[in-house]
Amino acid sequence: MNVKSFLDIVAQRAQRQPETALYTWLDDQGEEAGRLSAGGLDLRARALGAWLRAAMPAGGGQDAPALLLFPPGLEFVTAFCGCLYAGAVAVPAYPPRGARSLPRLTAIAADARPRAVLTTAALLPRVRAWMAGEPALAGVAVAAVDEIDDAAATGWRHPGVGPDALAFLQYTSGSSAEPKGVMVRHGNLLHNEEMIRRAFGQDEESVVVSWLPLYHDMGLIGGVLQPLYSGGRCVLTAPGAFLKRPALWLEAIDRYRATTSGGPNFAYELCTRKVGAEERQGFDLSCWRVAFNGSEPVRPDTLERFAAAFAPCGFRPEALYPCYGLAEATLFVAGGAPHSGAATRSFAVADLEAHRAVPADGDGARALTACGRPWMGQRLVVVDPDSRRPLAAGEVGEIWIAGPSVAAGYWGRPEATARDFAAQLAGGEAGEEAGEETADGGSGRWLRTGDLGFLHGAAGSEELFVTGRLKDLIILRGRNVYPQDVEGTAEAAHAALRAGCSAAFAAEADGEERLVLACEVDRHAAAEPGALAEIAEAVRWAVFEAHEAPVHEVVLLRTGTLPKTSSGKVRRSACRAAWEAGSLAGRLDRSAPDAPPEPAAAGPGAGAGPEPSRELLERLREWAAPLLRTAPEGLAVDRPLIALGLDSLAAAELQQVVEAELGLTLDLGDLLEGASLEEIAERVAAGRAATDGEAEAAAGAGGHRPPAE
Repeated sequence: MNVKSFLDIVAQRAQRQPETALYTWLDDQGEEAGRLSAGGLDLRARALGAWLRAAMPAGGGQDAPALLLFPPGLEFVTAFCGCLYAGAVAVPAYPPRGARSLPRLTAIAADARPRAVLTTAALLPRVRAWMAGEPALAGVAVAAVDEIDDAAATGWRHPGVGPDALAFLQYTSGSSAEPKGVMVRHGNLLHNEEMIRRAFGQDEESVVVSWLPLYHDMGLIGGVLQPLYSGGRCVLTAPGAFLKRPALWLEAIDRYRATTSGGPNFAYELCTRKVGAEERQGFDLSCWRVAFNGSEPVRPDTLERFAAAFAPCGFRPEALYPCYGLAEATLFVAGGAPHSGAATRSFAVADLEAHRAVPADGDGARALTACGRPWMGQRLVVVDPDSRRPLAAGEVGEIWIAGPSVAAGYWGRPEATARDFAAQLAGGEAGEEAGEETADGGSGRWLRTGDLGFLHGAAGSEELFVTGRLKDLIILRGRNVYPQDVEGTAEAAHAALRAGCSAAFAAEADGEERLVLACEVDRHAAAEPGALAEIAEAVRWAVFEAHEAPVHEVVLLRTGTLPKTSSGKVRRSACRAAWEAGSLAGRLDRSAPDAPPEPAAAGPGAGAGPEPSRELLERLREWAAPLLRTAPEGLAVDRPLIALGLDSLAAAELQQVVEAELGLTLDLGDLLEGASLEEIAERVAAGRAATDGEAEAAAGAGGHRPPAE
């Protein structure tokens, strides 16, 4: 078959293997909860494609965005393929949840201006309620995919899309106020999937297991679409299921004999920490051939500890596959040869700060993991971000990319597109052989990634090493200072500083760039007389001795107040902005430490009833306090838990405790999207009242209450 779009891939798979179970869905307990065959996917995609074409305004679905609002599950897969079959532009996004999740979703809707919205029957009332208040969605068609009859497939007609047509918009994970939709064309998607197939060594025998979010590039392109492209099979489960019990991931790899699976570095760290030796004994991971690691900095120590911990389970170190990519390049950019393992090298920190990569060992060296090389004719160059001059191997600069996988730009943002997708090297195609065609078809345009790195290795086989983000880099008197290095030094300077809760950033003072450090302090240590001055002094000396960088100011913060994302990543730019505005929350006065916040009283309206509500609130506080490393009496009940330091792991643990102790389901999304203890208590109380009401209704009708699942 002549493949012109990803639609052709789906149709081809259905023709060749209609009965093959392409996708298997696992519930939170790891049990099969659904299957989707190649023929079933094709039928559903035709029905949805026909509905979308009819529902869209005149002109059909060509280049018309369709907003996809789904919980994790197979309905999302059919909806995405339905958009391909309509020639529509899929816009995956998280469905509306609590009030704190709405600004980003509203911003995406306002930017994308969708002509249709797809969801499930269960979510349809909530989606309609949200749409009613959004001017950008006035008059937009909305439907539940599980209510569209398969008979609609008879009305489907091929939309005639080709490689230049848009397949979907991938919204970046930046500021919720200004999300940018990366325009991924069918040609981009086909090229990137072929790169992944070759780099990972995928074929029709491959089995992929993925818990990654379906709405993001790694989960969608690497998890859902790659098995469809390469001819393999896929086993999916929800991200919350993995966070709740990391062993579920490894169990699925063992049970389905997965050949390919992976995720960000934290996933490997989480398994190493949370899956004990006794639980590991039951796993056989010898089938795992490609354990990819990307999306965030790949840490050599994490890879070493994971490989050692699971070696008794048959896991082979050569399966480790560090890689590099980003949404603006569709997904995959660089990776090593299949089954070659992770290559780690150490470089002198002092030289890295001077824009050079010089191999070194021992003290003063920093270990980095190679992320391989580009594939299939794509080009990667390291560039001085100011002069736009290509740099030689061993010089640190911004990573630029050119090639067929580079997306078309940002939806509706020509200026940002010109800035990031149409960069040109100084002097044109400097460094090109005479007469050689450039990787981007000769235009001389490059994608600026905003990432810093360097090339290292023998000529002709250099590998990429990523060192950080350009926007987070601290430049002090001509030296590159990497914030993660400074933060690690600071946190080790005093036992009262919390690990992973520091932000180093540059700020202008007295006409030059100065180093500022914001660090969270353990609550009990902060209360000791004179402790804050002692801590700040220890940080200053440690950073100066290790990095020869004077610290302009050490800002000590109350536990849980450092700006972070919902997944626990430090928001350095937000921290800097708050510091410059004088609004950095939780700041401790060095001369008189802040007292712990007074616990908020549970008033009459805080829950289902006065006395039970207070009791429930106190129980929640007792369960949450150890996870936030604080005392129950000092835990504010009216503040979002993520603002108090709750990360993904702690949220999953709190969810487990509440469900085990109270026998009620607590939504992990509520915890990660900013619920306070008061709000959780209200929802738990409401859940109790609803359950009791159902029981009373059943008893009044002479029936019996169904057993709890």
